[in-house]
Order: sequence, then C-alpha cells, then structure tokens
Amino acid sequence: MNYWPFYLRPLPPPKVSGYIPVTHSGTQKDLVGTDGARLYFNEYGPAGLAITQVSVTGGEVARVPVPTPSMGLFAVSPDGAALLVAPAFNKRLPMLSVRRARVVVGANEAGPLWAVSVLGGPARRMGEGRAAAWSPDGQMIVYASGHDLFLTKSDGTELHKLVSAPGRTFAPAWSPDGTAIRFSVGDYSITQSSLWQVSINGTNLQPLFPAWHARQDECCGKWTPDGKYFVFQSRGNIWAAVGESANLFGRANGQPVQLTSGPMTFSSPLASKDGRKLFVVGALARGTLTRYEAKSAEFVPFLSGISADSVSFSKDGQRVAYVSFPEGTLWTSNLDSSQQLQLSYPPLYAQQPCWSPNSKDIVFFGFSPGQKARLYTVSIDGETPREMIPEDLQEQYDPSWSPDGTRIVFGGAFSNPNPTIRIFDVKTHQISTLAGSEGLFSPRWSPDGRYIVAVPPKRGILTLFDFASKRWEEITTLTAAFPNWSKTGDYIYFLHEGDQPSVTRVRIRDRKLERVADLKDFPQAGYIGYWLGLAPNDSPLLLRDMGTQEIYALDWEAP
Repeated sequence: MNYWPFYLRPLPPPKVSGYIPVTHSGTQKDLVGTDGARLYFNEYGPAGLAITQVSVTGGEVARVPVPTPSMGLFAVSPDGAALLVAPAFNKRLPMLSVRRARVVVGANEAGPLWAVSVLGGPARRMGEGRAAAWSPDGQMIVYASGHDLFLTKSDGTELHKLVSAPGRTFAPAWSPDGTAIRFSVGDYSITQSSLWQVSINGTNLQPLFPAWHARQDECCGKWTPDGKYFVFQSRGNIWAAVGESANLFGRANGQPVQLTSGPMTFSSPLASKDGRKLFVVGALARGTLTRYEAKSAEFVPFLSGISADSVSFSKDGQRVAYVSFPEGTLWTSNLDSSQQLQLSYPPLYAQQPCWSPNSKDIVFFGFSPGQKARLYTVSIDGETPREMIPEDLQEQYDPSWSPDGTRIVFGGAFSNPNPTIRIFDVKTHQISTLAGSEGLFSPRWSPDGRYIVAVPPKRGILTLFDFASKRWEEITTLTAAFPNWSKTGDYIYFLHEGDQPSVTRVRIRDRKLERVADLKDFPQAGYIGYWLGLAPNDSPLLLRDMGTQEIYALDWEAP
C-alpha cells in the first residue's frame, strides 16, 4: 500500500479560540515566561514598573521579590526557579509597544543582567546587555547588546560573542532542541523589524520569512514546547509559522498563519508548558484629550474629549489639526468640532502636524508599517498628502515651520546614534544641516524665528540654538520631552518624567524653571506613551489614558 499521498497532504492550519482573561487590572503588561503553573510578566501600574506573577488559570496577581524595585524581567529559567532581570526605566511601555508590542524594558542602552531566585535572595551578575533567554537545558544564556548577541554559561563564565546582526538585537528565543536562536532585529522607535535565526555556533545567520511580505514588522517570537510552531507578533496580531520539526515530507508551506483578529491588538505570545494554551497580551488603546485648568488645578476634557494626540492650531487659533489615537489618521476641524475633514488614511500613520504660517498647508511626519518615517505636506482643502523630500533617504521626524514659512526644520530618529537637525528650504528644496546639531533631535522653531530648541536623546536636556550667536546652549538641568513654545515665545513648556512627573516651563529670558502641573497621578497616553501640546492660550494639553491591557489564555489547536 502506498502511504505517500497521505503524508503529502497539507496539514490544517493552527488556530486559537476561547479568549479567557487571566488578569483584570487594565494596566500595561509585557508577558515574559512561565514555569507551567504561573505566568511572569512586567506590569506598568500607577506606582511604576513591577515584576509580577499570576496563576495560569487567573486569580490574584503578586509581585516577585527582586533586589531593587526598578528592575525589569527578561526571562524565566526552564525549571522556573530563577529569573533574569535588569535595571529598567521606571515608566510604562510606550504606546508604540501597545500597537506593535515591542519588548522595550530598558531597551535604549545596555546594562547589567542579574539572575535571581523567584523566592528571593542574592542576585548573581550575568553580563552586560538587554533582553536575554535561557537555553532549554538551563546551562546557557543568550543576551542582546546593541547589534550583537552573546552567549555565556548560566554561572556567568565563558562569555563570548555569538554573532553581529544588521541592526539592534532584542527578544532572543532558543529552539526547543537547543541548536538555534531566533531573535528580532530592528529599532525601538520605528515600525521596521524582522525575525532572524542563527545556529548556536554562530553560523547560518539568516532572516526568517524574507519573502513573506515587503513591509517587515514582525518581532518577539517563541517556539511551542514541541518545536512544531514558532509564534510571533506582527501588525497588531499573533501569527504562527511551522517549525522545522513539522516540515517532515514537505507537508508545510512555511507561510505564517494569522491566529488572532478583532478590535484588540495582541502581543507577547507565550505557549503553555503542555502546549495546550497560548497566552497573549490583548490591548484596547484609547484616550481622552484634556486641557489643564490652572485655577482648579485639574485636567478637563478638551474638544469634547476626543481620543487624539499631536494637536496643533492654525495661527489665528480658529482651526485645529489632530491625529486620532490609536488609528493615526490626520484630521482638521473648527474648535467647536464642526467642519471635520480627514486628511490622511491608513496605512499611513501621521504624527506631529504643524500648520504653515499662512494656515493653508500642514506638514507632518508619517510612516507605513515597515517603512521609515518621512515628511509629508497636505493642503487643508483635503488633497492627498505628498512626500516632501522623497530623494532624501534618511529618516525624517518632527517638522516645524519657520515663522516666515520659507523653511522647515526637522530631525531624525531618537534611536539614531548620532542624529542631526536639518533645515529644508521650501522654495529651492535644498537641505542643510544646522551647525553643531550632532546628537540632537525633536527641533521646534521659536515664534520670532530667533531660536530652535532641540533635545539630546540620551540626556534629554533642553538645548537652545540662537541664530544671532550661532551657538547652542543647554537651558535646563531637568530631563525634558515634547518641547512646546508659548504663543509669545517667552517660555518653553515640556514634559518632565521620573519620580516627579510634571509639565514644566522654562523662561527664555532668565532660564527660570516653573512647575506648571503635577502628573504623578495622571495616566498619560499617546503614540509613544505620552504627549504634550499647548492650547491657543498656552494651557497644557495631554491625552489621558483610557485604554486597557490584559493577559488572555487562548485554546491552541495545532495539528
């Protein structure tokens, strides 16, 4: 009897069902690992980051004791007895990770990795990196640092570099047989990332699914325990690809299968130890636009409390442009919300619209999945947005008009190791680099045209360029984000993060700092997790986080 036709039949695709919530806190989460009975995850609550655990069947969530509270979790040992942790930024996940669900705990810089017992006790130093994973037998650890992957024994000895990748490495995962490591390559500030694989001897470095689709934005995958499938996240959903062990007799075509769908975005896929469940983080992102009232010291709904960030006003203050959150579409309307007009459409995601001085055009930066950020301009009459500088191959962020409307200043990505501030001449289409701007991004032109304020990504200190003196000067000692010029140009308002988050302003005349609004108990939202704007009367505008995230258990049917 010939059995070959049977073996050559294609397997039915895997699927999931029964979305059962495991947690009920609503806070942002990053699911990391399991010991079979419990799930371990990073949780970003009102008090900041905490390493947390919960039963796989749900119930009470409990903190995991670690040497210091400001640590993030990267991996759980195969026997569930130890955790890999590292110092992390004590802030919630950027909303970028809610949409695309990147692993971003302490993602920007390498730092010390520690192994700690789940029962507490002294920590053991393991290396210097970001993102890590134990081998299936618990004898080795792989961790990411910049563009490199490193291997070390679980006792911290015999450290050596495994491979260098064409981009920042993160979210490594071992194959169940211990012969290969898959990991993500990309950057934490853009929508472009891809999955790669390398053998544990450092050979056979290659991308996964290179022909799957042109706009690669997949990341953060893990194998199922039997090695038959590799589950990962892409475009807000969870996907499964057939693993090598399931390719017997060519019964699989290797194309990923979409597992999740619906109004939520899904991230952090993790199979249960017995392979019967798939755990994911499901998120519904939403916000309420608010304005700070100084008299009452309260934030009140603004523009009817729409879910939008990147709010900008025409020079006469009669029209407003905003970006819907989390959809990323650009709109304009009157201040009473009448005469609404949509100016951009998916898959283009718009950010930071800026009105031209004559109020006839809007410049913004935007991107589609898997593509670099570009500058666009659009007429307020509703024409199709057009790319402003298509011949420029560098990334383009944060546009701001000169007061006379002849030039546009813009920056690069904050993750770029050496960004610069550049100026585009609207008439001649020439691009020039602002002298001394190496290492700066997020520029804003002052209303009188004399200054440009920018921020160094690593230090976050407001830095001012004076066209009169042709010099840069640091004007604050506080870290700052989202600088906004006041209407008269006398002040720069900015967000200060850290232990005492606030809206703060600095007076240009004498560099005096003034705390405007306390944000300790204000849950912020926005494309990168927070945002600041100013109303025409200089009242701070913030997007209040009304979204929710939970861990869900899904029934996993995988032939």
